[in-house]
Amino acid sequence: MDRRAFLGAFAVLAVPLGAEAQQPGKVYRLGHLSLMTQEGMAPYVAALEGALAEMGYVKGRNLIMEDRSANGQPDRLSTVAAELVRLNVDVIVTGSNQGVVALQQTATAIPIVMVYGNDPVGAGLIKSLARPGGNVTGGTYDAAPEIYGKNVTLLKEAMPRLTRVAFLWNPAYPGAAAYLEATRHAARRLALGLQPVAVRVPSDLDEAFAAVVREHAQGIIVLNDPVLFPLRAQIARTAARRGVPVVGSWKEFATAGALLSYGPNAIDPWRRAAVYIDKILKGAKPGDLPVEQPTKFELVINLKTAKALGLTIPPSLLLRADEVIQ
Repeated sequence: MDRRAFLGAFAVLAVPLGAEAQQPGKVYRLGHLSLMTQEGMAPYVAALEGALAEMGYVKGRNLIMEDRSANGQPDRLSTVAAELVRLNVDVIVTGSNQGVVALQQTATAIPIVMVYGNDPVGAGLIKSLARPGGNVTGGTYDAAPEIYGKNVTLLKEAMPRLTRVAFLWNPAYPGAAAYLEATRHAARRLALGLQPVAVRVPSDLDEAFAAVVREHAQGIIVLNDPVLFPLRAQIARTAARRGVPVVGSWKEFATAGALLSYGPNAIDPWRRAAVYIDKILKGAKPGDLPVEQPTKFELVINLKTAKALGLTIPPSLLLRADEVIQ
C-alpha cells in the first residue's frame, strides 16, 4: 500500500469525530475476553480502565465492565466468548488472536478491539492494517513478524558460540506460523540450527524441556502468547536449572529471570485500546479505524541471570540496552 494512503487512513484516529462527548445519562457496557486468568490480567486491565477514566468513562458511574476469562484453558475460550456476546455489550476488547477468533466464531457484529494482534492480516482477522474492514480493529503485537528474528540475533551476540536454539511456541495460536518462519529465517542467516518445540497447554512444558535437553539446544526463544506468557517465571527457572538462557519478547520475561527480552512495552497497548473504544462508542466503525503498530522496542538484559549462567554480556550489547537488571 502507498505510504501516504496508509498515513491518511491512520489519521482517522487523530481527527475528532462528529460526536465529541458521551451521551448524557448513557451507561456503556464494555466486555473484556481473556484466555489468561483475571489475576494475571489485572495490571493490563487496570491500565485500560485508567485510560478510559481519563476520557470520562468511569466504572460504577457510566461504565460497566464485563470481564470473562477462560482461566488458561484454551478449549473454554469459545464458550466464554459466547457468554460475553450474550450480554449485549457495546464493545469487546481482547488481548490475543485467540480471543478475536473465538469472538468471530459467534458471528457477532459487536465491535472488537484487539490489543496484541499477531500478524492479523496473515491470520485472516482483518483485511488490511489501513482499512481492517469488518468489526475488528486495534493494535498489533509488533511491527511485523520479521522483527521477531531480532531475538535470534541478540542471543547470538550474547553467546557467540551459539550453534543451536530452541523455539518455544504454541502452534494453535492463530498467526504463530509467521513468527516461526521469521525465527527460522534469522537462524538460517546466522548458520544456527532451529528446534521448534510446541507448548499448546501448560502441561506440555515438562515434555518441551525434555525435548530441548534431548536435542542439545543452547538457548531458548519464547514466542509470547496467552499460554506461554503466564509461564514465564517457570520457563526461566527450569531453563536456569539446565544452564540454558531464555530470550523473551517483553520486559516481563527479563524481570522473571530470562537472560534478555526485546519487544514493545506490554502495558501501553492497553492504554491505546482505550482510544479505539472511545472512538467506537462515539460512532466510528471499527472497520474504518486503521490498526496501529508499535514503533518503540525495549532491550532489557538481566545481568543476574547472565552471571548465574556463567555468561559475559559483550559491552556493545550492554550499551544498547534500555534497562539492565543487576
